[in-house]
Order: sequence, then structure tokens, then C-alpha cells
Amino acid sequence: MKNKIVIVGGGAGGLELACKLGRKLGREQVSLVDCRLYHIWKPSLHEVAAGTLDIHQEGLSYQMLAHDNGFTFVYGALTALESASKRLTVSAVRGDSGETILPERHLEYSALCIAVGSISNYFGVPGAREHTISLNATDDAERFRLKLLELLAMAELRKDLQPDAGLDIVIIGGGATGVELAAELREASGVYADYGFRRLDPAKDVRITLLEGAPRILAPLPERVSSAAARLLAKRHVTVVTGCRVVDIQANSLTDAEGLTRPADICVWAAGIKAPDFLQTLGLPTNKAGQIEVTDRLNVTGFPDIYALGDCAACPGAEGRLVPPRAQAAHQQADYLNDTLLRQADGKPAPDKPYAYRDYGSLVSIGQQTTVGSLMGSLKGLSWFVEGLFARTMYVSLHLMHHQAVLGTMRTGVLAVGRFLVKRTTALVKLH
Repeated sequence: MKNKIVIVGGGAGGLELACKLGRKLGREQVSLVDCRLYHIWKPSLHEVAAGTLDIHQEGLSYQMLAHDNGFTFVYGALTALESASKRLTVSAVRGDSGETILPERHLEYSALCIAVGSISNYFGVPGAREHTISLNATDDAERFRLKLLELLAMAELRKDLQPDAGLDIVIIGGGATGVELAAELREASGVYADYGFRRLDPAKDVRITLLEGAPRILAPLPERVSSAAARLLAKRHVTVVTGCRVVDIQANSLTDAEGLTRPADICVWAAGIKAPDFLQTLGLPTNKAGQIEVTDRLNVTGFPDIYALGDCAACPGAEGRLVPPRAQAAHQQADYLNDTLLRQADGKPAPDKPYAYRDYGSLVSIGQQTTVGSLMGSLKGLSWFVEGLFARTMYVSLHLMHHQAVLGTMRTGVLAVGRFLVKRTTALVKLH
């Protein structure tokens, strides 16, 4: 199977790149490889986990996107790379009973773009991998949601015998994922109570604790953003503990460096990310975090025909620091590579300027109605604190901009209206 451009990874950056190139070059020249059948915007996984977003309504089929945007979708995972012969291996796909649905395949390329994102970094904490859930993908978010429903039902049944029955949810990591999940769960717990768990007092019986090792939550963001988020979480009866380092996790509890043991009926790990481990088996240069090392043109160091973007790429940024693993970085890198690869296809030279990351600020959702964050100005180091309706509107617009890139303006508008109407005719949380 001959392909000119192969993109591995259908996250925000990889999918946007495939759609833009496909619309220009066509399905014979552009292929997207992914081990899943549908796409979801990763920053919305905390809503899937809380049940406030239905993955079956939100997910976009790669096959549908390929048809509409003019690229070829290849279902499977990257398992091997032969850079000398410009060939990669895509794994076989097997059913639930182990039967082979699709055989192992080989793809040839003239340009390869790796955009496989990131996974959780457990930092060697005992029990973290076995006893926590990490929101790396939709399967993880759905697993959390179903476990939450099970625990709510069990706590409801115990109320007759145990008036103080409830459940303890512990989130390890006070970054954007942890903060957004804590707030979303608090709002969702009140809705779940309305839909049948009426014996539970959401604020009292659904106990949510957020643990952060740094002196404050949202440590990479301005202190004013961190303080506002902490204040809003406190109003929502979320317990925030900073300066807390977890050293051991058991099935129903965890222990910190001070020897304090906390109950945890369900525990979420949101304390850090790293590049997928398999990248270190491909023969490409990687750093200590497992990220692929790339130049300021986004090609892999020493491999001019292989590129990497997004969380899995160690891309040089300003003042010797790496570009941060954010959705806005992946979006910008996809735009840069789209220009680069289209120029190659037309026989033109590469862009004159290297890729330069521009920080537009960060927004953190605190439930369905409130957002806090900072927006960067055109002057270096200048930022504005934003909160409330304006910040929430900006946050929602980021999701819509991503959909616009892969669906187009008209379909994005129709989809937004459709989801608004669906929310008015269905339960506010997914109950099955």
C-alpha cells in the first residue's frame, strides 16, 4: 500500500493535519493511522468521566472524517518503523474473542508525521498503575463513569444501615485535568442525586479530595488563576490539599509522605504525563521523558523525512525551554506542518521561518458555568486574568474551533445547535 504522507495518531494535532492535507491532496496521498475508531477532543474527557458528556454523541468517527476530508483511515497501532526503507508496520486488529478482524499491514511513506500524544507518568509510585484511573483516552473516562455509578448505587443502598454512608473520590494532581474533573464531579453529583440517588447529600456524602504536590494548584499558571480556582473549588465543597506527595496507593486508600492514610473508593491519577513507551523502540532519538527530539522545523533530529508534533514531540521553544504539551501547541504545529508538506507536494522549498510557539494563555473549566484563566497579550510577559461568562465563552470557543478545523464551519454550527437541543430533551448526566 503506497502512501505519500502518513500521519500516526488522530488526536487534536494529527487529525487536524490529516483533514487539512486530505482536502488539498486527496486520499491517495494522505493516510491517518490510529488504534481507535473515533475521535474525541481530549480536554473534554473530564466531562465524559463525570457523565455530563455522552461519548456516543460527542465522538467523531475517523472513517466518516476520512470520507468527508479526503484522506485514508488505517485502523491499527504503529508497532515498528523501518526508517531506511521508509516503511512502517500497523498492528493486526482483533475482536473480543481474539479473532483477527484486520491483518498486520505495512505502509510506505515519503513523509511520516508522528502525533501519538501522551500517557500518564506514574513516577514509580507503588500501586499507582494498578489502583488508579488515568484519563488518557475515552475508554478510561467511560471506566471511571461506570465505576462512579456503581459506587453511588452502593452508597445509596447502605444509607438505611449506615447514615454516614457515602463515597470518597481522590484526585491526585492539581493541574488542569485534576481541577476540571473535581469541579465537574461536584456539579454532576448534585444531578445524579436528582436522578434517583436522593438519599445522598452531594456536598456531604460525595467527598471529593484534590491532592497536589506543589505549594498551589495550577502551579504553571499565574498565581491569581490558581487562587481563583482554589476559591471556586472550596465553594463547591472540594477539599484541596497542597504540598502533599503520595507515596503508596492501595485498593481503597492511599498514603502520603507524612504517613497519613486517606480513604479512596475511586482514585484518579492526574499527576503528570509522558510520551508513550513504544516510541523508544522505533530507533528515533528521544529525551528522558520519552519524547521524540525534533528540530525547530519539527522534523525528527537526523531524519529529514520524519516529523513529530504534539505532546510526544520534544520541540525547542523560547529561552531553551521545550514547547509545553498543550492543545494549542499541537494546533499550531499542525498548521506549520500543513504548510511544510503542501510545499513539498508542490515541489517548493520549505518555509523560510522555523516553527515558533505562541502562548495565547490558558483557560481552566470550573464546572459547566464557570471558567478561569489568563489570556496573553502581544507584549511579552503581559497577560490578563479572566473569569466568569467571558472566560467560559472563550473556553467553549476552543472546542468549536477544533471542530471547525475537522468538520467545517457549517457542520460545526449545526452540531452545536443539535447538541444544545439534545441536552434539553435528555438527562443532564449519562445514567447507563
